[in-house]
Amino acid sequence: MPNFDKHSPGNFVWFELSTTDPPGAKEFYSTLFGWEAQDMPMGPDMMYTMLRLKGRDTAGAYRMKDDDRQIGIPPNWLLYIAVDNADATVARIIEHGGNPMSPAFDIPNVGRMAVIQDPGAAVFAIFQPGHHHGVGIYAEPGAFCWADLATPDRDRAAKFYGDVFGWEFTLGKDKDPDGYLHIKNHGEFIGGLPPTHTLHPSIAPHWMPYIQTADCNAQTSRATGLGARVILPPMTVENQLTYSVIADPQGAVFALFQPAS
Repeated sequence: MPNFDKHSPGNFVWFELSTTDPPGAKEFYSTLFGWEAQDMPMGPDMMYTMLRLKGRDTAGAYRMKDDDRQIGIPPNWLLYIAVDNADATVARIIEHGGNPMSPAFDIPNVGRMAVIQDPGAAVFAIFQPGHHHGVGIYAEPGAFCWADLATPDRDRAAKFYGDVFGWEFTLGKDKDPDGYLHIKNHGEFIGGLPPTHTLHPSIAPHWMPYIQTADCNAQTSRATGLGARVILPPMTVENQLTYSVIADPQGAVFALFQPAS
């Protein structure tokens, strides 16, 4: 198993679920993916759940704040991007048109982070690892493996993320300028931007994580049996990989991904 004690800056380093029903969410993801949950008190009114696969950290979860619910924020997955220096990255984000939702701050015994809104209004976080290194398992069945950015202005997004993180953007094999746009970080494919014509105008720009599976069809069916809603049924791309998009029983959206065999 690869060693994830050090994540390359610019890679996805952590995934965090904000949910209205932590017990229900733990039951759903544990049953679907085999994740183990460990609750960790973070204060008098805060419980953080560490989710693990094969004994390795794969995600975190917590109860959504009442203030977020009252302004209409739905349950969601927040993606974290690794950085060497959170404060310097925040300054670069501001320079290139992003909006830090707070200054960088320390999480005791964990690391330093900030939540960011990109120029298109999609939200993500940056993380400077401290004692916690981020995910300890990646791109295996039951673990995260990819992420998509849904945004109506891909050129603007590519410039922002390229300037801030040094990401490169490449077209698919067909080189269709209106097709899927791949994200590369230090030569490694880590995610992509779907074609803008596939985006529903009522859905706000957002990042969506992918969780790997050995059988997308079976796993999608199993998820629905556990109370999830299928947003996009299993679809095979270029006769190779298969994916589906799912909302968990509380409404947080993620995708299942079955690699090409």
